[in-house]
Amino acid sequence: MSTTMLVRGQVTKILLLNPNSSSDMTTGMKTIINDINIPYSTEVYTYTGPRASPRSINDGNDIKTSTDAVLADFDVADGYDGIIVACFSVHPLVPALQSLAGPDCAVTGIFEASVLAAISLLRPGQTWGIVTTGKFWEDHLSNGVRTFLGASATDSNAKFAGVQSTGLNASDFHHGVDPAVVRQKLKAATKRLLDTGEVHAIVMGCAGMAGLEDIIREAASEERGEEFAYSTLHVVDGVRAGIMQVEHMIRNQRLRPGRKS
Repeated sequence: MSTTMLVRGQVTKILLLNPNSSSDMTTGMKTIINDINIPYSTEVYTYTGPRASPRSINDGNDIKTSTDAVLADFDVADGYDGIIVACFSVHPLVPALQSLAGPDCAVTGIFEASVLAAISLLRPGQTWGIVTTGKFWEDHLSNGVRTFLGASATDSNAKFAGVQSTGLNASDFHHGVDPAVVRQKLKAATKRLLDTGEVHAIVMGCAGMAGLEDIIREAASEERGEEFAYSTLHVVDGVRAGIMQVEHMIRNQRLRPGRKS
């Protein structure tokens, strides 16, 4: 009797790790996951931080609390090929999980993935920037961009237009604040960023903004016209960028001849 032989095919397991304890925010991210064109063999799982983690990460203390809570709760040995830390910040969980998961698991954050995505979309003379939540994040993310790109705190970056905040918290995008207020504040921050110059890529600097791309494009249309807003401007969603980036990392890691199967 003839036999069959598997020639190719491999399941890829990716984890989208939400380090805060808001299941509503994780649910919002699922909309983006289902909208990404990835192979059917790629399985995407979600994780929401434990109760000890803050419901919304709004400052340095929340970052530390969420890091400690997740590391005490999460089992890194679950066999994922890639992990994305879904908090738009310079989050200590990224290097911590890189160390714990080992060289055969690709780990990145939505912050790091978004920076790479935005830069790759620019043409000469164009810039990119971030629209985020509270005032704390303006310095945190600006310094984070410089550090991630290997620059010092005093170095300038002609391609980076900076960070504009909405004054909202991450949790405000899904409950507790009138949607009309969210729309107004997000549009105002977007317009301030566009006013800085030749901004052609805007990064949504909060996982809670997942699904709110239309508001940014609406603001851009009011500021620079419909053609620019819908045919020229790139709006980078961190969750989408994270999944696409970590899948790319996994593919590259599998090219190593000495990699364990």
